[in-house]
Amino acid sequence: MAQIIAEVSRTFNEFLLLPNRTRTNCSAATVDLRTPLVRYVAGEASAIELQSPFTSAIMQAVGTPELAIALARSGGLGFVHHNQAVRDQAAAVRQVKNFKAGFVTSDTNVRPDDSLGFLVDVMRRTGHSTAAVTHDGTAAGRLLGLVTSRDFHPQRHDVSGPVSGRMTAVADLVRAGADITLSDANARLWDERLDCLPVLDAAGHLQHLVFRSDYADNKRFPHQTVDAAKRLRVGAGVNTHDYQERVPALLEAGVDALCFDSSDGYSDWQAQALSWVKKHYPEIPVGGGNVVDGEAFTFLAEAGADFVKVGVGGGSICITRDQKGIGRGQASAVLDVAAARDAFRERTGEYVPVCSDGGLVHDYHVALALAMGADFVMMGRYFARFDQAAGAKLPTRDGFVKEYWGEGSNRARNWQRYGQGGQGLVFEEGVDGYVPYAGDLGEGLAQTVAKLRTTMVSCGSATLPEFRSTARLTLVSEQSFQESHASVTPRDTPAVLS
Repeated sequence: MAQIIAEVSRTFNEFLLLPNRTRTNCSAATVDLRTPLVRYVAGEASAIELQSPFTSAIMQAVGTPELAIALARSGGLGFVHHNQAVRDQAAAVRQVKNFKAGFVTSDTNVRPDDSLGFLVDVMRRTGHSTAAVTHDGTAAGRLLGLVTSRDFHPQRHDVSGPVSGRMTAVADLVRAGADITLSDANARLWDERLDCLPVLDAAGHLQHLVFRSDYADNKRFPHQTVDAAKRLRVGAGVNTHDYQERVPALLEAGVDALCFDSSDGYSDWQAQALSWVKKHYPEIPVGGGNVVDGEAFTFLAEAGADFVKVGVGGGSICITRDQKGIGRGQASAVLDVAAARDAFRERTGEYVPVCSDGGLVHDYHVALALAMGADFVMMGRYFARFDQAAGAKLPTRDGFVKEYWGEGSNRARNWQRYGQGGQGLVFEEGVDGYVPYAGDLGEGLAQTVAKLRTTMVSCGSATLPEFRSTARLTLVSEQSFQESHASVTPRDTPAVLS
């Protein structure tokens, strides 16, 4: 006879947080959102900490290098998706690791004998007003000079003439060596009244440009997730099929963490894959999942998982529950797995972080997931809305939308993830659709973080561990849920204030 779990399968919508006493030293400015990403010995520090408890879903529609860069700059961690060739995924990892905040790879480049007219076209195409003049017209060529839109005017100068006639030669430029730090580069920009500082290697080849205009932008991101060399951190998804080829290529590219991505992680295949990585590459942290109960968590933790993802069927794009009747309400899953994590820590002395993946419909659901025991969250729909995600931005009558498709959809062609047999999907476990466009990731996530901070303040918590240990939750009736929403008709236009 089948085993019946008596507890109701509950979602985040069925809970609210009760306010706790807020002391005078607890404010939004003092809230510390740092959280461990990977396994550590209790009482010690995790080898990798997130500055903010947000990671991106391992999906084609989300896991781009551009999004990983933006998320790491905002304190989280992006996972580059694995539904692509090994070399392409490794190249995406390198793109993130090679990114230097404030150190710009020049995309407006010309040769000295190119015409000014050609330069005008290049500047129009890139939208930039400073061009590097290199011997071969590439971003890594030997620097010969710089030319800006202030050095010539198409109506005053002969546009058929060469760029070399209007450029500032490299001998007359203030330059920096490749070992300069961003702090020192910014200091030179201000101290020497420069608009642009070229960074060259020992042979005089252009490495980067540092602009005064980027200084304020860098100040926007004081809590970036970086490694010991101050490079942005990045994660990558792997599967249980070609991991023996994929893992070493990703490590060579500089990946900081891996995660086995499966719709059902409670399997011997994933345990075997985890064991293989731990045997051959013990230095790289690797997560596992997805699971929905404590038994499955313990199975993966004992197999070597450095963090475990929780959630089956709760994603906005997922229809696994509709198709297969498998899954669990995300709140119940997180509570159960968090309890198993704490028991595992008591038994072994090791803490294995828990990631809540899916079921996060509203911003406040993030706070609920963290209060229930998750160390960090992973989101797909949320990040798919931003400029840095892969989906096309499309106009509609009601505004712009972004394309968003599930890994279980035919569009993704990620049949290996679902193990339905054969060389393709027998039936879909995800849909292909749209989400409302939300602009830049940095701006959008900043608002969500502000809500999380103020929620924690109302609960009297200044750190995430304190939040988990002291949060009080109450179940919500249908009438109580309806009472949570505005019951007046909102204004269509702002009020006029006298």
